[in-house]
Amino acid sequence: MSDRSVTTYSMWSLFRNCRKAAQYRYVLDLVPIERDRNLAFGSLVHEALEIWHRTRDLAATLDHVDRACANRAGDEEQRRTWHLATAMLRGYAARYPTEDFEVVALEKTFEGEITNPATGAASRSFVLAGKVDGIVRVGDEHYLLEHKTAAVLDSSYLERLWTDFQVTLYSFYIEQTLGISIAGVLYNVLVKARLQQSAGETEAEFETRRAELIAKSKSGKSSAQRRMPESDEEFQRRLAEKYADPAMFHRERLYVSREQFDTLRAELWELTQAFLDARRRGVFYQNTSQCFQYGRPCPYFALCRSGGNPNVIDNLYEKLPPHQELRADAAAAEALPF
Repeated sequence: MSDRSVTTYSMWSLFRNCRKAAQYRYVLDLVPIERDRNLAFGSLVHEALEIWHRTRDLAATLDHVDRACANRAGDEEQRRTWHLATAMLRGYAARYPTEDFEVVALEKTFEGEITNPATGAASRSFVLAGKVDGIVRVGDEHYLLEHKTAAVLDSSYLERLWTDFQVTLYSFYIEQTLGISIAGVLYNVLVKARLQQSAGETEAEFETRRAELIAKSKSGKSSAQRRMPESDEEFQRRLAEKYADPAMFHRERLYVSREQFDTLRAELWELTQAFLDARRRGVFYQNTSQCFQYGRPCPYFALCRSGGNPNVIDNLYEKLPPHQELRADAAAAEALPF
């Protein structure tokens, strides 16, 4: 398979949503220099959950977060990440001290053929590779374990899960490459608390507030005291109270049908043909309806808006080979014994 291009769910999902963004990432190898902090937080929690489910060692899990946020004393973003991830994982360990499933594999990679559903012939241009968060056994059935961090967990979020192209894709290829029949997916959802650590008041802010209180007071006096910054210990206690709520965690089990596999194979083949055609003609069109998905601009919005200006590329983007999610240390992705 080495003479063919490796592709992933991320590539085909991006191409399906916006061909221009796919060109920037998977043809020109461009990525934003400034990483999306939501994606960075999700990656850290995924890494920590792998350690937890592999070892059931909370100290080792939290140590990973500590090391990932080693500069938190002087970096406000790292400090926020550390607080939220630490409290979330402590709450997760308390919520699920034992599991009703058996872990079969964690961070398991796979690589398989993309085939023409009409003829069964393998693509001469592409193969499909990926890495699943986990494979678990519940009774006599196997499920993919899929971790999600969510800003909001409501009925709309849960209803959207059945549209997840990724899990159908991964289920099919795990069956094809590992010979494990996948009944469905177990979504493991962790909600991101919206609490913020209080910065307190500056001396000037306090004096302004105190003066306003005195002006309103009949006695011309005020017993107000300056609001001091919330300590890390105090903030962790507030977060712990929040994550003691079972609603901050959710497990949703969805089944995958064989009919979905047939649809998947057809759609994936059509995507490969469309990509080859776009690359041959050098025509990757924009889908402007995707520019502000999830309430934030696409990572390539600035580049599209500039018409591909080289100065924008030099200042905001760097070149990085695709499929970084598959380049982790192989030792970290070893499967547990079947």
